[in-house]
Amino acid sequence: MHNIVNSVVILDEAQLLPPEFLQPVADVINLLAVHYGVTFVLSTATQPKLESFHSVGVQPFRGLDSVCEIIDDPDVLYGALERVEVHVPSDLTTPRSWDSLANELVQHPSVLCIVNRRDDARRLYQLMPEATLHLSALMCGEHRSRVIADIKTRLKRKEPVRVVSTQLVEAGVDLDFPVVYRALAGLDSIAQAAGRCNREGKLNSRGQVVVFVPPTPAPPGLLRQAAQISLSLLAGSDRNILRRNLASQFFEHLYVRAPSLDKQGITDLLTCDAHDGQIQFRTAAERFRLIDDSAYQTILVWYEKSPALFEELAHVGPTRYLMRKLQRYAVNIPRHLFLKLEKQGDVHLIRGIYAQVGDRLYDESLGVVIDGSIAPDELVA
Repeated sequence: MHNIVNSVVILDEAQLLPPEFLQPVADVINLLAVHYGVTFVLSTATQPKLESFHSVGVQPFRGLDSVCEIIDDPDVLYGALERVEVHVPSDLTTPRSWDSLANELVQHPSVLCIVNRRDDARRLYQLMPEATLHLSALMCGEHRSRVIADIKTRLKRKEPVRVVSTQLVEAGVDLDFPVVYRALAGLDSIAQAAGRCNREGKLNSRGQVVVFVPPTPAPPGLLRQAAQISLSLLAGSDRNILRRNLASQFFEHLYVRAPSLDKQGITDLLTCDAHDGQIQFRTAAERFRLIDDSAYQTILVWYEKSPALFEELAHVGPTRYLMRKLQRYAVNIPRHLFLKLEKQGDVHLIRGIYAQVGDRLYDESLGVVIDGSIAPDELVA
């Protein structure tokens, strides 16, 4: 811990902090700031509501009450950097059909459409012209990187490019489209999608962001709850999604409605009085999983050079150098679907690592395809 004393820690995309771990995260940030001189910089286009709050029937949240802007006049800067115009439908309850949406998307030479679920992305992609590109986490890292590089090249050359993607492009992916469509979701997701439109401010006019109601709801849980909060906040006459105070309102609603801001009881495990003076460091560490991958299984897929790497793995074993290369060809799938693949003989073990057998399982455009379909509510990104 001595290495972090008096340091500056940058939390990029701070809006992605999971609500179920928000209290222990805030407690540790406060601890490090007060007792160890650590300065935290929370960087995001949609700043979450991290101040302390208390609502009826909800456990009080011990937040970050010393948060301050590091920009002199954020309102002026916010206005100066406004690069897009967001269009919200007057009717937020009636969904559009995929056919209608596809017919509208093809009217734009270059357009990015972001949907909430992987099966939605595939369904829409199949309705689009042949040159359309697809992105989802059912594609391995190497595959996604090549598609993203192709998109950037086409955009730079001002060549037509249409892309259908899941929300994986909303953080850490530097794309700049003149037009972006976003399926109704949490206001944070819509704002992040808007960040992929006229990103560099090079258009003669503002970029166009179009929000639409998809024919399928967001997956159950946090994503669906976020979409419902968006509906309630946009029900009034002011539908300016990108106004500064709306993000704060959104996150306040999201956190208040969360079943728990410390789902795993991390705070109690790290409090002496709760366990007869015994601080449960090991148990807290085991329970603190920002990304719960217990319901998923990682498999290596056939793409580009990976079959040759499978051969090397079989002969020399999992060396650090080889595993780094193989990581680029890994895909996480729900465990019950993995068991189906294993039963069908579509995957097998190579030196303790599951890898694809044959060339049927992986599509050069869509990624992993299981009998032509996937389980919609489990496959989000």
